[in-house]
Amino acid sequence: MRKIRTIIVDDEPLAREGVRMMLEADADISVVAECANGTEAVTAILDQKPDLIFLDVQMPEMNGFEVIEAVGIKQMPGVIFVTAYDKYSIQAFEINALDYLLKPFTTKRFSAALERAKTQVRNKETGNLNQKLSTLLEDLKSATNYLERIVVKISGRIFFLNVEEINWIEAADVYVCLHTGCEAHLIRGAIGKLETQLNPKQFLRIHRSMIVSVKQIKELQPMFHGEYEIILQDGTKLTSSRSYRHNLQTLLENSF
Repeated sequence: MRKIRTIIVDDEPLAREGVRMMLEADADISVVAECANGTEAVTAILDQKPDLIFLDVQMPEMNGFEVIEAVGIKQMPGVIFVTAYDKYSIQAFEINALDYLLKPFTTKRFSAALERAKTQVRNKETGNLNQKLSTLLEDLKSATNYLERIVVKISGRIFFLNVEEINWIEAADVYVCLHTGCEAHLIRGAIGKLETQLNPKQFLRIHRSMIVSVKQIKELQPMFHGEYEIILQDGTKLTSSRSYRHNLQTLLENSF
């Protein structure tokens, strides 16, 4: 029976060595290449056309998921992902029934993953794998790591503010002001950058200088030229601008 041609991809030399040593103990496996980064991996996969790849997820410049996109899902061999703890990636692997090794892993765990991969390769289950990889990449793209807490410094004190406590946000020169009901906290930064770090399903940009918590919106009152007066749960009144009216229209369309 032909040996299973395998590539090891990991930016840590000791990690590559550990995987190689365990693979060398298996008579069914032939290691045809070792890669220290994503660029090397893409070249090796396209040139060697392996049956199986041990793919590190966290690598500088080009991570494991970017390697898959660069190679093309249809040309990917069997994959066992190797990863340090990352709850978003691990959840995505489990949802899509893709095998992964969580560093540091045991010989027993490695052997179990390898046996499953060998069976898949022998049975030529690449079509099923391609669909799983495609779904995985879509899931990861939609699972952006949004801020859950913001560091606030006041008079030498440092505390963490849960973003769920924020009612609305206002730009203030080189700062942004976080309004949490009866309190307001200044942090240094640009409102545009902060917007990209907040979950768009929870926070809505309504003005060049304002973001509002969606759950705090109690009432919208149409004004002139596409503007709205926005009344929050605590009675605060904000005015949206025409240039951001599409955000409110989207909110209204998705509220039914």
